[in-house]
Amino acid sequence: MAEIPWRAKVLTLFPAMFPGPLGLSLAGKALTEGRWSLDLLDIRDFSSDKHRTVDEPPFGGGAGLVLKPDVVDAAVNAAKLDHDAPVLYLTPRGRLFDQALAEELAAGPGVIILCGRFEGVDERVIEAHNMREVSIGDYVLSGGEPAALVVMDACIRLLPGVMGNADTAGEESFSAGLLEYPHYTRPAEWQGRTVPEVLLSGHHGKVADWRRTQSEAATKERRPDLWEKHLREQSRREDK
Repeated sequence: MAEIPWRAKVLTLFPAMFPGPLGLSLAGKALTEGRWSLDLLDIRDFSSDKHRTVDEPPFGGGAGLVLKPDVVDAAVNAAKLDHDAPVLYLTPRGRLFDQALAEELAAGPGVIILCGRFEGVDERVIEAHNMREVSIGDYVLSGGEPAALVVMDACIRLLPGVMGNADTAGEESFSAGLLEYPHYTRPAEWQGRTVPEVLLSGHHGKVADWRRTQSEAATKERRPDLWEKHLREQSRREDK
């Protein structure tokens, strides 16, 4: 029996937004090759009235509308029928999406992603399905669809056979808790700017040391939060 690929099921009010950029480049090629699959569920299809109503004003008053629990519940149940995967609800109040979570999700069977709209989703259906609330950053989008594309892209590129060079993923920003080192290519001199001599030396050990030093310096300067986390992890390993 053929191996079941990594599957993404997306619950959205705007299915035409997918696959979007994931239909191009390496992700698009992998989709065509069957290395991952995408199923779209239109949330409106699970409304029970003739107007296909999916939202109502919030209890307690306030601006905006909230996605109805019965409609969302029906959509999630349909997605779960043949897909035992974590259900992610993309929301600014969720845990920050990072490389570690991308690696965790990529190693599993896939994801079910609920794209919120309006003021959000009724809290009861989030609790009922034990959804994992995830945020891609400290800002607000018009809906969860762009965030869903980000989450899927970060996972898909980690799947076996998707990236051309498997070693690349291990050298990227965040893979070792540090930002990535700078890159250079031909010509060796451009507009009076030269490539660091160590990169032209052919000495792999010195190149590795230089790259590590550059990664550490960039992380310390640009992301002190990551640098402090890196130091804590390093100290924890040394104490073992």
